[in-house]
Amino acid sequence: MPSAQPLPPTPTRLPRADRIQNFRPSVFTETRELAERHGAIDLGQGAPGLSAPRALLDDAMAAIAEGHNQYPPAAGLPELRRAIADSRLRRSGIRYDADREVVVTAGATEAVTAALLALCNPGDEVLTLDPCYDAYEAAASLAGARLVAVPLATEGDRFCLDEAALRAAVTPRTRLLLLNSPHNPTGKAFTAAELAAVARVCLDHELTAVTDEVYEHLVYDGAGHHSLASVPDMRERTLVVSSAGKTFNVTGWKVGWACGPDRLVGAVLSVKQFLTFASGTPFQLAVARMLGDEEEAWTAELRSTLQRHRDLLRTGLEQAGLRTYRCEGGYFLQADVRGVGYLDGARFCRDLPARAGVAAIPCSAFRHGPQNPHTDRLVRFSFCKPADVVREATSRLTGKWRA
Repeated sequence: MPSAQPLPPTPTRLPRADRIQNFRPSVFTETRELAERHGAIDLGQGAPGLSAPRALLDDAMAAIAEGHNQYPPAAGLPELRRAIADSRLRRSGIRYDADREVVVTAGATEAVTAALLALCNPGDEVLTLDPCYDAYEAAASLAGARLVAVPLATEGDRFCLDEAALRAAVTPRTRLLLLNSPHNPTGKAFTAAELAAVARVCLDHELTAVTDEVYEHLVYDGAGHHSLASVPDMRERTLVVSSAGKTFNVTGWKVGWACGPDRLVGAVLSVKQFLTFASGTPFQLAVARMLGDEEEAWTAELRSTLQRHRDLLRTGLEQAGLRTYRCEGGYFLQADVRGVGYLDGARFCRDLPARAGVAAIPCSAFRHGPQNPHTDRLVRFSFCKPADVVREATSRLTGKWRA
């Protein structure tokens, strides 16, 4: 019997591509671990704690039982693409061809990443607004592009666009503008006037726009959602990204999509076919039915529920001594920690689970520009949780800090 051969030595340095050198475990992982260690209520994560529509769940289970469990087309099931196109027409007045101008993706993050991979060359620059969702910088890095983050301004308790700063950030290398509205992490919903200003920058410099609109149904206080694609002359240069996850409380299904002119959608499809190819056949069928039959009634009820939870959280944070910023859409409130004796939001968030039994995320984790004293004293709290969870969290906070 031949003797066993010695194992080859373990490399002392495993290969790691330059473009991922700065990739680290996300702040969400760190926050979740802190919350679990201290038995804290996690208001850091944007994972909804609310129920999904019963009809949607029943349709998914029926689709599984009926055998719809194999690959869908790379572009997505025709039924879902038609439902998405019908929904966009009904809600925004924009007509998309379901066969050529809609592609289904494994969540909105894949759509954004595939768009940057498809539309950017190494050395290109991608404009976005700071602070911004952390996946944007990773997507730009994977494409060999550089994310240029332009700080949002503030007026009173609102975040707002600084058109002059956005325009000044454009260089000959700027290729694309990535806009998130309603905005994570600030809760900003861009107005029609602000989107017109963004459009002027895009048109003056011939930029393509990718808009992340996953919170499009969750705009509060009677204000409607505005899409950059609705601005005159922007439909043909805008890729609109959205998903079912935030709309129907099924973030784990990872059913997203992108709509736009066929040259942009075709570019996204050419990349995403080599990422996930396709996913979630029974989930796609269920979402198609929900978009067609019950979308408006469900989203109106969800919006009303979340607005009440937002107001509960804002009242509790203010009573605890944390000055808050207005949340116009989405899941999140920003709070200034100086009122409870902190100058640094990251330190506050490290102390918070042990001190008050609540977890949150520092806004600095979403900052991609230089250090910003204003941003770095802010903390993001989520309210996409049941009302009793929000109440308990604010009770714990006011028990430790009271204005």
